[in-house]
Amino acid sequence: MQKGFWSKLDKPILGLSPMDGVTDVAFRYMMAKTHKPDVIYTEFVNVEGLTRGAVSMLHHLVYNKIERPIVAQIYGIETDSFYKVALMCCFLGFDGIDINMGCPANKVARRNSGAGLIRVPDQAKKIIRTCKQAAKDWSEGITLKEAGLRPKLITALQQMSPSTVNRDTHPHKLIPISVKTRTGINQIIAEEWAKILLEEEPAVLAMHGRTLKQMYTGEANWEVLGKVAKIAKQTDTIFLGNGDIQSLKDAHEKIKKYGTDGALIGRATCGNPWFFSGIEPTIKERFKAAIDHARCFEEMSMKNAFFAMRKHLAWYCRGFDGARELRKELMQTNSSTEVEEILSNFQSNE
Repeated sequence: MQKGFWSKLDKPILGLSPMDGVTDVAFRYMMAKTHKPDVIYTEFVNVEGLTRGAVSMLHHLVYNKIERPIVAQIYGIETDSFYKVALMCCFLGFDGIDINMGCPANKVARRNSGAGLIRVPDQAKKIIRTCKQAAKDWSEGITLKEAGLRPKLITALQQMSPSTVNRDTHPHKLIPISVKTRTGINQIIAEEWAKILLEEEPAVLAMHGRTLKQMYTGEANWEVLGKVAKIAKQTDTIFLGNGDIQSLKDAHEKIKKYGTDGALIGRATCGNPWFFSGIEPTIKERFKAAIDHARCFEEMSMKNAFFAMRKHLAWYCRGFDGARELRKELMQTNSSTEVEEILSNFQSNE
């Protein structure tokens, strides 16, 4: 089993969970520079779309070196596409690759990708083996051209930021493959499902404590995650729990109580880049971070897409008098300059 950087992390491991439409490069940069977790995952990217030439999707795989160790999360159903995108992630210098087997969105799961892979265990296992093979082939010197990638994709990858790209002239390192999944489809089958995945010896298995059917409703079942943790301890695979962690203290309590090797934290980090420090920021600190985040978004993300920043601004403005009205104003902004002006005016009127 190739664990790569995972074997160098002290336990318990605390990581930033991948969140679609949330953990973009600006969000991750803010987390890393404020108080970096042990490991950071990207938002997921679709393997079929990328291999068919959707170059615009590569922005999901842009990262900054301060995020390391950084894991690229990918999803899909076709093994050939997984192979090629895994090679792309190796080329881009990621520290690890994670296979999404947990997304409950209907447009994803109905194709038997994301959490839908729980329905097709043989395909899920084949995908793990395929990604492992891609990582091995990369470490042994295969090129993107030899792997059959489209020329325009290769050109686009070569033109990505030098701080990101691990050029072919650099040593080809062997990187670890991990899996993030759920406890089942309509009913909990976490123990049986975990045993199936562990047969393929992923470096890490992370599990969200809900089924696909639950989406994000109800409560994450950490009792079940504790049972899976016991199974994982009989192997060399690291096991991380995920779901409903509210604070740093809560994370440590759940890890200790249920015997996991660590945890991935998602929604509690939204608007809270201080999460992994345990610090409760002042309103002034929140506003400064919101402005910095907006500036980072403009510099690092797609042009003319500031609307995607607005939800982050709303998350920074919670729990104080006037927050609701302030959020309404911020939902109309189109630039970091507008954000700074609105927040400055709010503070001056306090």
